[in-house]
This record gives sequence, C-alpha cells and structure tokens, in this order.
Amino acid sequence: MKNESLAIGSVHETVITGYGSGGEAVGRLADGKVVFVRGGAMGDKLKLRITKDAPRIARGEIVSMLLPSEHRIAPDCPQYPACGGCDFRHISYKHELEIKLKRVNDALERIGGVNTQVEGILSTGQTDGYRNKAVLHCDSNAWGFYGAGSHEIVPVKRCLLLKPDLNYALGGLALDGSRGEITLRSGRNGITPPLEEELEGLVFRVSGFFQVNTEAALLLFQKAREYAALSPEETLVDLYCGVGSLAIFVGRDAEIVLGVELNAASIKAARENAQRNGFSHMRFIAADAAKWEAEDIRADCITVDPPRSGLSKAAVRKIIQLAPKRVVYISCDPATLARDVKMLEGYSLTKACAVDMFPRTANVEVCCLLSRN
Repeated sequence: MKNESLAIGSVHETVITGYGSGGEAVGRLADGKVVFVRGGAMGDKLKLRITKDAPRIARGEIVSMLLPSEHRIAPDCPQYPACGGCDFRHISYKHELEIKLKRVNDALERIGGVNTQVEGILSTGQTDGYRNKAVLHCDSNAWGFYGAGSHEIVPVKRCLLLKPDLNYALGGLALDGSRGEITLRSGRNGITPPLEEELEGLVFRVSGFFQVNTEAALLLFQKAREYAALSPEETLVDLYCGVGSLAIFVGRDAEIVLGVELNAASIKAARENAQRNGFSHMRFIAADAAKWEAEDIRADCITVDPPRSGLSKAAVRKIIQLAPKRVVYISCDPATLARDVKMLEGYSLTKACAVDMFPRTANVEVCCLLSRN
C-alpha cells in the first residue's frame, strides 16, 4: 500500500516492534509507514499523535497507553523524558543491554556484511552516578540540559547520571541574568584541576578527551589489551591517540609504542602521561593519522579510537599500507564501525565486544579485533 501524507496532530494506533539508533521506539501505522516515537518500549500498544511526516517515515508522541510493554518500569527522574540526557529510564536495564547488543550485531551484519556475533556486552552494573563530565547551559533563569531534540533548556538541580561532586557543583552554579555554557569535570582527585584519573594503577592527567565513565573505560581498555595480545617483541601504533590513555594502557606489553594525534596539546599531555607512569619505550607525534609518514616503522598491531564519524578513507588506506597483523578498533558508533570494517580490505573481523559506557542512554561502545587474512 502506498504511504499517504499524514495530518500533523492526527491520532493513530501502533505496536512498538523495535528501536532506532537514537533510542526512539519504532512501530508501523495502518498504511505500513514507519513511525518513530520517543519513550516507547517494545511490545507497547499505544495511541500516538503525529508530530512530523515525511515521505517514508513519521514521528509521533504518545497520547495514551493501550497495552504497556513487559519491559516498562516507572522513570525515577523528574526531568525525564523532557531532558535529552537519557533515553531509556522507562525500561529495565536488562532490556536496555539487549537493545544495545542487538544494535551492534545488526550494524555489523547489515552494513559491514559480517556474521561474527558480538561476544556480549560488558557493564559495571552502575547505571547512575557514573558521569565524570557534564556540559550545562543557562538561559538566564536556570542551569540545565538541552531538551530532547531541541535547544530549549530543561532546568536541572540534580542529575542522576552525574558523580556526586558534580551534582554538588551544579547546585552551586550562580545566575547572572545572561545565557551561558559551562563544562564541569571530575577526576579521582575531585573537581580541582589538574584533574587525574587512574586505570589499573596507571595515572592519567585529564586534558582534552577522556572517557566520561572511568569504571566502564577500564572494561573497554582491558578488552582492547586482550584483543591486542602484544608480545614483548612487537610494536604498537595507536592512531587518534589523544592524551595517550589507550596507547599507554595497551602498550605496556609491547617493545615499542608510537602514538599519532593531530592535536599538539594532546600530544604534549600524552608524552607527560607516559613519563608520569615510567614508560620510556613510548613515543608520541603530532600528525594527521591519515597523512602521517610511517618512518619505516613496523606496526604489528594498530589501535584506533576515532571520533563518531569513524575513519576517513585516507586513514583506512594508511592502515592497509602499514599492514599490521592485528587491528583493534574502538568505536562509539556501530554504524560507522561496520562501514569501516567493510572498507578494511585484507582484514576479517574475528572478535567483537560491546561495552555499556553510557547507561540509560542509547549510546554504546564497541571493541573489535580485525585480523589480517
């Protein structure tokens, strides 16, 4: 049946059958058109009001619940779902992990063309109080977070996701009648700079990018170290190395470590972090990961943790040119990861593991091992 345009504000019934990559629930209308609705749960039968219509999809908001899903729980945050910080406070954590694992497997199969099933999804079990960073906005009346899908500020006096000291700092933010933005960060030494974090006895000075969930980052890095399986005679090259945390954590087992990062300030921090932890076999250079001259180095293993957009085609070519025996790829976007896996000719994905870095949100991290054919 041909999809017809829907009147904005019209009410329809649907049954939720799955989830989109952003955490929205997905159902179909009577004419077969796909509809996305925030706050739905798989198995819900509900009435929704159309808020947006496009040729292939529609978006709606819940009007009433005709039959609730077995996965539903009562949200425990007064700002949910208006605040855009969380996506899954209305479903059980067990179901949330199932959703994330399915998202990774679906992306690898549908986009990457591989049938390797993810080993599982690692979790600390701590769903609240884990975030060590928050970006807050002020509209002259209150500090808060952006609402879901908008730049409207939802006032927040306390966020369940934040570490206690960040919530304490949030409660003390002053209002001066102007709009603004502030980033709050916390480390093992509180919110006093310079911030530090510790992973398995290694101490890192936090500047620039660092994982927002330190406890889950440890699980992720441990999996990356397992997949890298470096011997004392091997060389590790870490592209997009940032402040060197992954290179240092994994590269403890290698003979030589080389980190490559475009941001000069991050490279300075990476060098200091290596020195702070007593490693002299590690070197860090400021260069574009895709254009960097290899300097005749032999890369036995390459680790990459690129931005959400994934690897550029030039970076993929650089990895293929270096021809490592193993590539350990960390990603915060299963779709771009799957795309890049497909582009890495001569390599096969042999292992993969998801990590729940961001509980109660739709985001998920993945660590993959690709082996040279």
